[in-house]
Amino acid sequence: MNKMVAPQNGKILFSQIVKVGEKTKMGQTITDPNVMFNEVERTAAFMTGSEVIRAAIKVANLDISVAYPITPQSEAAALIGELYAEGYVRDYFRGENEFGVMGECAGAAFGGARVFTTTAGPGTLRAMENFPMWAGARLPIQVVVTCRGVNSPLSIQPDTLEMYYLLETGMLVWHAETAQDLYDWILGGFMVSEQPDVHLPLALCCDGFFVTHTKDTIMMQPDDMCLPPYDPYRSPVPCMDMENPPIRMMRDPFVMKSNYISYMTHASWQQEIHAAVERSRKHTLPIMNGSLIDTENIDRDILIVASGTAVSQGREAIRLLEEEEGIKVGLVKIKTIRPFPTEEVREATANAKTIFVPEFNIKGWLAREIKSILPNNERVVAGPHVAGGMTLPSEVIVEEVKKVLGIKGKTFASHG
Repeated sequence: MNKMVAPQNGKILFSQIVKVGEKTKMGQTITDPNVMFNEVERTAAFMTGSEVIRAAIKVANLDISVAYPITPQSEAAALIGELYAEGYVRDYFRGENEFGVMGECAGAAFGGARVFTTTAGPGTLRAMENFPMWAGARLPIQVVVTCRGVNSPLSIQPDTLEMYYLLETGMLVWHAETAQDLYDWILGGFMVSEQPDVHLPLALCCDGFFVTHTKDTIMMQPDDMCLPPYDPYRSPVPCMDMENPPIRMMRDPFVMKSNYISYMTHASWQQEIHAAVERSRKHTLPIMNGSLIDTENIDRDILIVASGTAVSQGREAIRLLEEEEGIKVGLVKIKTIRPFPTEEVREATANAKTIFVPEFNIKGWLAREIKSILPNNERVVAGPHVAGGMTLPSEVIVEEVKKVLGIKGKTFASHG
């Protein structure tokens, strides 16, 4: 049995507008998510990350998904269409472009639907205007972002630069390392984002191809059960009511009568959105095994701190360093970027002398985040990082560690 273990006294809260034990039209049993995540016997399946998205949505009690094809998320979007044809998703259609898709998702969420979509790379950027609108309107839409290159010249390979653009939209931002993370967090993500004191959109990010197109063994719940449905009446903002904030901010009298009131309202509401991101922590802990980070051997002088696929590459680099040079290195895996696990990272890295942050993007945004919250941040080495879809072999991390430590050896390039 594979469980998502909740912290002591940690419970996933959910609406019982439809009672646990009732059946859906597809014959699935509506199940307490605490039971579904932690007590139900799971079975192993060997599938790609795109197929994992389909498997999670099948038991997510989803109302609607809107799709538009862009590599590497196209397969996942098509597989969700199959679920619609089978009856597991109540509505599904293709938008005219990524911007249109996100606007249509907003319309469905305004109407009280549980909404899910997927995007990637340039599609994320084309849709970008909608994301802060989702957050400001308190729409708990979930979007799986299958990260890929966004720069010209075109690349469809993994690159997490688009996550950098998402960080201050007001969305929750999580970063899945594995297909198992992706499966568990899709389902848990609905439960977190729909909490009344959160009620924000979630960007669940994974590294395209490394996760979406690679087969892996995951542990799945039976598909004869599903999550409780979304209850729009637990929303902090009334559905489709143009006389209630923040929706009435769209109306001209509110803006035209007093610029001062308008500006203050917008400013205070933005503060509330970011406060809601922070409030999501307590609801996320039961989903993520009691912590927003995972750690291994953090008593060591050298640590690798990473998120997403860079965590996997870091694990192999740690093995190589100990095997080849006798260098012992610890690991910190960051699971949520918004909210950022500030106190957890500070505690985990308190005794480290050197902290390496490998990344799949040119700017090293995760290293910037870490430097911004750590005392003595000269300990942080922003790298290695690759960009444009280049792979990040574990040997490159090994080479960076040895270079910083002043250990001479053959470069990775010299191996041919």
